[in-house]
Amino acid sequence: MAPGEIVIYTDGAARGNPGPGGLGVVMLYGKHRKELSEGFRLTTNNRMELLAAIRGLESLKREDLSVKIYTDSRYVSDAVNKGWVFSWEAKRFKNKKNVDLWQQLLVLYRKYKVQFIWVKGHASIPENERCDRLAVEASHGASLQKDSGYVENKDETLI
Repeated sequence: MAPGEIVIYTDGAARGNPGPGGLGVVMLYGKHRKELSEGFRLTTNNRMELLAAIRGLESLKREDLSVKIYTDSRYVSDAVNKGWVFSWEAKRFKNKKNVDLWQQLLVLYRKYKVQFIWVKGHASIPENERCDRLAVEASHGASLQKDSGYVENKDETLI
């Protein structure tokens, strides 16, 4: 880890797709470490992957840091690294899912110097494995939150 660089590992999980879900985040900066997790009653794996990255970026206290986000989600890493999300944005996310979260992520992405790095899931990468455990445990929590973005989007498709 370079000086002035924060490393964030993220993972999302859903038991069923949709189903109860959770996110896990491990943040590393110098000697500091922070872990985050949240659980939701009804959501999807992709929403949890996106929200994990958002929660990590929202937790940053300084804007002058370089940020490396390690994710096992091709959905997230490829959308940014291959430029798809910027094209979706230019087309106002027409026919795209998770628009609410992509918009939040882009605001944060532009606020920091962010690099997304894809890592293979379940490949014995300690921090990625920890994020997975945090996400799965959160999905089993006693007081799961409502993923209002998911529920609202589902309601819109039923009209």
